[in-house]
Amino acid sequence: AARRGGAKATAHPGNADGIKWLTEQLDAAGHTAPKYHADSRPSPVEREATHRAATLAEIADTPVLIVHVSGAEAIDQIRSAQARGVKVYGETCPQYLFLTADDLDMDSFEGAKCICSPPPRDAANQTAVWTGLQTGVFQIFSSDHAPFRYADDKGKQIRGKDASFAYVPNGIPGLETRMPLLFSEGVGKGRIDLRTFVKLTAANPAWMYGLYPSKGTIAVGSDADMVVWNPDQRVTVTNSMLHHNVDYTPYEGMELVGWPETTISRGAIICDGGKLKAEAGQGQFLRCATPEPAAVAS
Repeated sequence: AARRGGAKATAHPGNADGIKWLTEQLDAAGHTAPKYHADSRPSPVEREATHRAATLAEIADTPVLIVHVSGAEAIDQIRSAQARGVKVYGETCPQYLFLTADDLDMDSFEGAKCICSPPPRDAANQTAVWTGLQTGVFQIFSSDHAPFRYADDKGKQIRGKDASFAYVPNGIPGLETRMPLLFSEGVGKGRIDLRTFVKLTAANPAWMYGLYPSKGTIAVGSDADMVVWNPDQRVTVTNSMLHHNVDYTPYEGMELVGWPETTISRGAIICDGGKLKAEAGQGQFLRCATPEPAAVAS
């Protein structure tokens, strides 16, 4: 269908049958606390699904983007397919660089704050994700922003604090911290250069989703979207300084170097000096053109 329509498929990798069976086994054993979310979605369920998506893309000769890649096993599948010339692209998120399964094992129900899929893994897999960013396995670094509030009966506690991990809404907030995290620990620590930072966060997403050149570049005729960045500003992340309507950030207390001073959208300043200036209704619906990978494939 994607090939016929000139579309780019996007796959969120996880073997549903494997996850269902593991969840049932954990539930039967009484293992329902947030920390067991990681056990219900181990690396093999992500690895198998990534392999399957890449294989289908190879058979159909049509592009696929593998999103929310959490670690080495899925990365190996993407890298192998790319080496064969398959049109497979990769995306990862901050939680796979800065969180681990230990963050699901906090006191009481607090670990529910970090429930997302795939789950954060361990330090070795964090290193593998950094390597994937450095070596071009990944084309996009997104937030996977999911603004479920924690202390909210419509959010993480929709079934109360005694709920099984299986009923906790998946996802964590990360929209506003995405770029500072990658800049501080990537560019600032010498893991990636500034050009790679811009590609991963702006240019490549516009290209992949059919928005280039209106988005993703600074040029005559393009939308005047840009960020004025202070590479030396030191910031300790606290939820109180963020503008999302969420009652926590999983990155609370992290010390970062580098922070946006001014954000401009279509020529209008929407945030300046940490003060939000955007107005309701200011956004515009964007109709995407054919994604560039699909255009190339056709």
